[in-house]
Amino acid sequence: MANAVPKHIGIIMDGNGRWAKKKHLPRVLGHQQGAKTLDKLLNDARGMGVEHITVYAFSTENWKRTEDEISGIMGILREYINKYFRDYANSDFRVDSVGDLTALTEDLQRDIARLKEVSKDRTGIHLTIAMNYGSRDEIKRAVQKIAQEVKDGKLEVSDITEELISDHLDSAGTPDPELIIRTSGELRTSNFLLWQSAYSEYYITDKLWPDFTIDDLKDAIKAYQNRDRRFGGRNEVSK
Repeated sequence: MANAVPKHIGIIMDGNGRWAKKKHLPRVLGHQQGAKTLDKLLNDARGMGVEHITVYAFSTENWKRTEDEISGIMGILREYINKYFRDYANSDFRVDSVGDLTALTEDLQRDIARLKEVSKDRTGIHLTIAMNYGSRDEIKRAVQKIAQEVKDGKLEVSDITEELISDHLDSAGTPDPELIIRTSGELRTSNFLLWQSAYSEYYITDKLWPDFTIDDLKDAIKAYQNRDRRFGGRNEVSK
């Protein structure tokens, strides 16, 4: 464990609005700076051994925000997609998504689908963007799919296992995160990867997301490496 680098890191990118408020700027500029932080972090994280990064970009609850802020976030997502096609056409990044995309505009759904398709065979960092995502909603949709398969006679109730449920989640095929980072000092999970994070280590930092750097990521990984991960058992060496 001492030198183990987590293969999958989840990030709750919190604090964009507070960052903007501190600087007397519109909230949307905080989200723009947050997107730049993610972009730089992905580039800097290459070669560290991290294989999967899942970021919480927009939750199912975020629709309660003002129309201007929602519109700004969607515009930033569009720009991020355009940037990928423009700057990363020959890169090794693979981009994916979790969440119910049907609530997004048709053009945005189409662009996300295209981005996932063109990058699906790439072998670099696998970036998953949680968009219109809520873990309870994800689990509900997975249960509905399983229930339909039982109703159709494709499954028996006895076939339902933890692995089967995982295979029906949006994140199917991606390993569970070993480490989840939350910025801005908040101490809650915020409906993020609840099933997948059953045994994840959490790292909380007071840093607002736009101020988060590669050194902060290294600090989080170092803290993870110093944890005693027992998965409900007992480490006889450190007892």
